[in-house]
Amino acid sequence: MKRQLTLAATIAAAALVLTGCSSGSADDAGGADATINIGSLYEPQNLSNTGGGGQGVTEALSGNVYEGLYKLTDDGEVEPLLAADDEVSDDGLTYTITLRDDVEFHSGDPLTSVDVKSSIEAVTAEDSQSARKSSFDVIESIETPDDTTVVFTLSQRSISFIYNLSYIWIVNDAATDLKTSEDGTGPYTLDEWKRGSTLSLTRWDDYWGDAAKNAEVVFHYYTDATSQNNALISGQIDIITSVQSPDALSQFEGNDDYVVNNGSSTTKELLAFNDRLEPFNDRLVRKAVYSAIDREKLLNSIWGDYGQLIGSMVPPTDPWYVDLTDVNPYDVDLAKDLLAEAGYADGFSFTLDTPNYDPHPAVAEFLKSELAKVGITVNINVITADEWYTKVFQDRDFEATLQEHVNDRDVVWYGNPDFYWGYDNAQVQKWVAEAEQAKTTDEQTELLTKVNKQIAEDAASVWLYLYPQIVVASSDVSGYPVNGLNSQFYAYDIVKE
Repeated sequence: MKRQLTLAATIAAAALVLTGCSSGSADDAGGADATINIGSLYEPQNLSNTGGGGQGVTEALSGNVYEGLYKLTDDGEVEPLLAADDEVSDDGLTYTITLRDDVEFHSGDPLTSVDVKSSIEAVTAEDSQSARKSSFDVIESIETPDDTTVVFTLSQRSISFIYNLSYIWIVNDAATDLKTSEDGTGPYTLDEWKRGSTLSLTRWDDYWGDAAKNAEVVFHYYTDATSQNNALISGQIDIITSVQSPDALSQFEGNDDYVVNNGSSTTKELLAFNDRLEPFNDRLVRKAVYSAIDREKLLNSIWGDYGQLIGSMVPPTDPWYVDLTDVNPYDVDLAKDLLAEAGYADGFSFTLDTPNYDPHPAVAEFLKSELAKVGITVNINVITADEWYTKVFQDRDFEATLQEHVNDRDVVWYGNPDFYWGYDNAQVQKWVAEAEQAKTTDEQTELLTKVNKQIAEDAASVWLYLYPQIVVASSDVSGYPVNGLNSQFYAYDIVKE
């Protein structure tokens, strides 16, 4: 999910202009001078991935404005980016990484090992809000023997270390005010951010790699899927990064003016309990809630023929996936029996904190109807994304909540009892820790498969469904990512005819 200041004139400060929904027409110019207009429901909360910027900041800036030592491709592979070479010691505890020597930040400062060190330290700092923070607890020291060499010494093996580094933006250590401005090394610079409306990126002509194939990218932000779909139809935007309601897909399917892409998703829709509180600290209650919800009906009502059911936190693209959809079957009688066994034969009531953007409000209404059938009263509390982050994620001030989790390999969060949902199983924590210290991927896979199965048995959350990854685009654009793993949306290869 960055740091201090000295931005040169090439970096534009973000405009803090409150406006209404985005408007305007897509630029008709094509080729290398094209402006690519992108529609999204995920506006950043700020521009820092260590400051609680949310999913939108990754979508707009990761790989476009900021780059890491490594890159997660749209196919899920990890490739070197700012790293030119790496060497791992025989005991797996020392990683020596050599940097490319031809990279500059947008401000004109050269990339050095000091920037890498400070970028990692920003993620692991006490006040960091990065979801990756705990992934780097394993780092014992970071040395910078020269400008292009970084030496990481780990306290124990970490089979995911290189993978985890692919999430970390390398930021100029002299940069400041990163919540509203930037200083990355990517193919675009930040042009202007009009809060509540648009975020514009401009091709950077001094980029060290292949230049972006378009001149400008403008992310247009919407709060509801219908407005976003209408913007594509009217030509205001060229692409929707991730359709969040299939209602309007019939307008695009079979129409030569549009292309509907059904890619691989890692995004899970969750009903997350606060396991620290009664009655959700009782496994039987969680299982009862799970079995009271007809997930197939929910998926069909929200996504039609798209998406799929999953029985745990793991998407099929993860190596440790197994089909667990039958572990907590839809069975109303079973749900009633489990509630009675847990001492809640007459049901109970709880508040469901629900993000205000699609599809959460519709999902919340569905759950309210389903759980009423077993005597459970749901009080829906609709909140903004900002409120969700503070109330639920930071303060743990909730009973249950809806949320999508976008990353692959994120089953490991169930090994952290301090995570917002508070799931606390010592055996799972042990397996997650052992998996991270595994010497082989087979060993890692075996252990995380056990984790996968155990959290399903415990109904640690209700994994309602796996989102489809539907990118809808005008037929005159190409080169966009169709899988959008971990919410990233690389825009530099997009071409407009």
